[in-house]
Amino acid sequence: MLGVRAYRQQLLASNIANADTPGYKAVDIDINEAARVVTSTAASLSLATTANGHLSGGTQAPPFPLKFHVPYQAAADGNTVEMDVERQKFSENSLMYQFSLDRVSGHFKHLMELLQNLK
Repeated sequence: MLGVRAYRQQLLASNIANADTPGYKAVDIDINEAARVVTSTAASLSLATTANGHLSGGTQAPPFPLKFHVPYQAAADGNTVEMDVERQKFSENSLMYQFSLDRVSGHFKHLMELLQNLK
């Protein structure tokens, strides 16, 4: 889920960065759908190669679809970024990413303590 949260953070940051770009369409992912897809296909994801002789190192596109944001009030230039909405999503996702990171680091800290006690 850390990877999903990081990917979503990139999408939201891109939306904020393009707030003044005419015609830009804000995108996001459904985090619940992405979590379901990642947990069901985590073992089957593999790296993509572009030719038989290449080492596998490139990554595939995320297995969950992008969703376009429908604004509450349309902009005259066709831009669908609403800064208040994007900032709220960015802040919430940032907090959830930090929470997930703390949980993972706590898990590994607990494992390290167990291994040190085995000595």
